[in-house]
Amino acid sequence: MHDVDLSFLDAPGFLAAFVEENRPRAHGAGLDPYDYTRVTAPLTSPYDWPAACRAAGQRYAETAEHAAAEGRTVTAGEAYRTAARWYHLAGLLPHPDREAAARAATEADEAMRRSLAHLDPGAERVEGDGFAGWLRRPKDGRGPGDARPVVLVVPGMDSGKEELHAVADALLARGLAVLAIDGPGQGVLAATSAPEPDYHRVVGRAIDALAEVGGGGRRGLDRCGLDLDRIAVIGLSLGGYYAATAAAHEPRIRAAVLVSGPYRLDWDALVPFVTATLAQRCGGLDAARAFARRVDLTTLAPAITAPVLVVEGGEDAIPGVTNATALPGDLLLVPHGNHLLGTALPDWLPTTADWLATHLAAQ
Repeated sequence: MHDVDLSFLDAPGFLAAFVEENRPRAHGAGLDPYDYTRVTAPLTSPYDWPAACRAAGQRYAETAEHAAAEGRTVTAGEAYRTAARWYHLAGLLPHPDREAAARAATEADEAMRRSLAHLDPGAERVEGDGFAGWLRRPKDGRGPGDARPVVLVVPGMDSGKEELHAVADALLARGLAVLAIDGPGQGVLAATSAPEPDYHRVVGRAIDALAEVGGGGRRGLDRCGLDLDRIAVIGLSLGGYYAATAAAHEPRIRAAVLVSGPYRLDWDALVPFVTATLAQRCGGLDAARAFARRVDLTTLAPAITAPVLVVEGGEDAIPGVTNATALPGDLLLVPHGNHLLGTALPDWLPTTADWLATHLAAQ
């Protein structure tokens, strides 16, 4: 990856700004803010970020192992979940050691598997061409014959399914089944694939896989209790664009939510952090520029007929990114929210989960 300029990492003040910028993101992902300070305060260089986050993940994984050995399953599951989140954070920096980033993503995926084994044993691995994720169902005591609507949860540019556990929990609490996935260039697949602008194809294959989970019958209702006639998608950051492409192209999507999603990207105005991250994940600057040119909803927006909710933070202003407020649909604007609204979780997540539950119930 010789054509990726990472010199901005050495700029004075970058480390402090990076730590503060990711503080609300870590909180939104479910990490304790005081623990975040303890892990990041000793850092003297941004190059130390991955190792520090990975060490925190290992610490929680060890706690989980001890708890599991003593039969304390809830403690074990929660500690593995926290480990998964820290492992995921280790890969946020466009660090030159991409092998280390790939190891951290694999460790995040494995820690989440172990967490769900303790906290949600009914969770199922669903994977196929270009995606891998976890299918979870609500635990509200309803009978096996009750078919649940499904929400696909899609991460963004440098995100992964381990970061979106709070979103999944909010949806599950409202009686919705959840399939949280990593797609091309994301999470556990980042080391072996590049981001896919035609993400609707990924969503389509994931829905096909859900039908197979259900035994291949009509609506996928044979065994899995999923109503595949009522499917929605929620995407965060670049995942918001992916969600919009799915709503435009995939007729099985009945509702879509875009959280801090871009309407379009202007490569020449993007900050170095974004261009470097895209270049690493796309396989070079030329490929990243070509990808960025594809991120544009101008021609896709008229094709979206399903209900859409756009969730935006009033303090979300990333150079080179046009926010999706130009997209027709409902708008939830939180004036004090930042990108991904980690500074305003109570102001958007419950309302958004309610919006999805209401629109899927009305189908």
